[in-house]
Amino acid sequence: MRDRWNDAEAPADPLGQCVYGSRLLGAEPSLVLHGGGNTSVKTTAADLDGSDVEVLHVKGSGWDLATIEPAGFAPLRMARLRELLTLPALSDPAMMNALRCSSLDAGAPDPSVESLLHALLPYPAVLHSHADALIALSNQPDGAARIHKVLGSAVVVVPYVMPGFDLARRCADTVLDQLTDETLGIVLLNHGLFTFGADTREAYRRHVDLISRIEAALPDPRTSDSPAPDFPPLEQARLRAELSGLIGAPVIVRRHDDPVVRAFVEHPELAALAGRGPLTPDHVIRTKRVPLVGGDLAGYADAYREYFAEHADRRGTALTMLDPAPRVLLDRAFGLLTAGRRATDAQIAADIYRHTAAVIGRAEQLGGYRALPPADIFDVEYWDLEQAKLRLAGAPAEFTGEVALVTGAASGIGRACADALRARGAAVVGVDVDPAVPELFTGQDRLGVVADVTDPDALAAAVAAGVDRFGGIDMVVASAGVFPTSRPLADWSPAEWRRTMAVNADATAALFALVHPYLALAPRGGRVVLVASKNVPAPGPGAAAYSASKAAATQLARIAALEWASDGIRVNMVHPDAVFDTGLWSPELLEQRAAHYGMSVAAYKRRNLLGTELTSARVGALVATMCSEVFSGTTGAQVPVDGGNERVI
Repeated sequence: MRDRWNDAEAPADPLGQCVYGSRLLGAEPSLVLHGGGNTSVKTTAADLDGSDVEVLHVKGSGWDLATIEPAGFAPLRMARLRELLTLPALSDPAMMNALRCSSLDAGAPDPSVESLLHALLPYPAVLHSHADALIALSNQPDGAARIHKVLGSAVVVVPYVMPGFDLARRCADTVLDQLTDETLGIVLLNHGLFTFGADTREAYRRHVDLISRIEAALPDPRTSDSPAPDFPPLEQARLRAELSGLIGAPVIVRRHDDPVVRAFVEHPELAALAGRGPLTPDHVIRTKRVPLVGGDLAGYADAYREYFAEHADRRGTALTMLDPAPRVLLDRAFGLLTAGRRATDAQIAADIYRHTAAVIGRAEQLGGYRALPPADIFDVEYWDLEQAKLRLAGAPAEFTGEVALVTGAASGIGRACADALRARGAAVVGVDVDPAVPELFTGQDRLGVVADVTDPDALAAAVAAGVDRFGGIDMVVASAGVFPTSRPLADWSPAEWRRTMAVNADATAALFALVHPYLALAPRGGRVVLVASKNVPAPGPGAAAYSASKAAATQLARIAALEWASDGIRVNMVHPDAVFDTGLWSPELLEQRAAHYGMSVAAYKRRNLLGTELTSARVGALVATMCSEVFSGTTGAQVPVDGGNERVI
């Protein structure tokens, strides 16, 4: 483990130093992943009456060590924490309530469930991680002996106890007496490493020291140079549809296939290895206890129901079973698939399981990976304090778990449609000929693909890339279009006509043919919105190619509405007019059209019955609504967004 501490960068104050050290840990995925780990520092602060009060600043729930700020630490009164540590027993909900009540700041986040252990340790600074290297060494049949062999008297080894009050009490009874001047940390088997010191700098460097010693004792991770096989995107979409049915809501399903994953899925004992359980119990809320090996989702669900029935009485209260669907799927055919309600959730599951595969591979080379028994994992999976972490994300947005593909997405109406769908929770695949589209669509829930919609191969590759990234396609917005130079029909240009038809009509037909099988698998039914034009019901002079091509595309959409209704796919059209913040309208064209009507440009922009200016954002909002439940009983509709046009009305 590389020592990244820089005295010139580290703040001098204790809390600032703790923030700095926390971020160093958080920047190492092999130490903590997605909210894992916790840190603390003990200080003295002035109370309201001016007296000094001892304070434990401990990482709060919902904060990630990689990005934590001072506001992410809960300031707890040490005197109260010491009182709690004297109690013989305390339920976890009661403990969390007591911890909240001990805070000096009512607006601070909920403190870590391990706050009492931080308070117990008689050192100013404490750092806790779930280091992969440590887990590879400790998750063995003889894990404690291996830890002692590598680290000797530098650590105290504690058998697994579920985090919370019971763990703090166990350490109070068994650990404090074992701490010496040589002790650098505590190893919690099947859990992680605590290091401590006079300040965060010392605690961090002890972390580096211990992890480095362990890494030196481990074999290199297994990798494979076998090429990843092609996996049909439609098969991925079918798996996603079945997964969504088991979960009861649409999910994102991401695919991963790299040398670490490939080595794991090619292992001859894959099912046995993957079935041994997670690296640490808290991973269960993201990955379930075990992945599915293969594609038998129904069999996995039956096994999960049996697992729940076997352990449901352990908590002593009535439990409601979570959905029985896997979050991780493994197979030689596809590598690693991970599922989540949001794209971020699917990526978190992937990050965790890629580390899991690497750690299991290294542990197997040592002697054999062994996780905690299923009962202990169940306790954490159905632990209110762990489920609360997921609830922090809030209620899902309307299109959460769904995937929208938008053509012409780099600018104008297409970009606005993509933004509106994403704002409602959809993952969005933006397709455009503009080479800037990948930069415009960055982030876990967006993918930008450069493709000319008139190139069938490029369009097919764009659809496949979207499915590979998100698992399927639920909504399609056909927005790509061109508006050629205005010219009278008598001045007809065959090349211009052909190009306009190719983009506005032919590409629409090709797109519809490509996306139909995916839309038919959409968990909530497929939806298509064609961005047509006011020129369909009311063509304008000088726009023969544009008007005819948009009319042709509209007819295609109407036919799709007729043919696809039995598949649960609804197809509607929107007819914008005078939306001037798009690439179709240049200042010169605006001047030309305004002059044609004897108007100023400002007046021309509001040339409609309502006297309102239309924008791409307005069209995008309408398109998103047409994909929503509001339009669940509507297909084949043509909706104007033109401010009112006498010729259309």
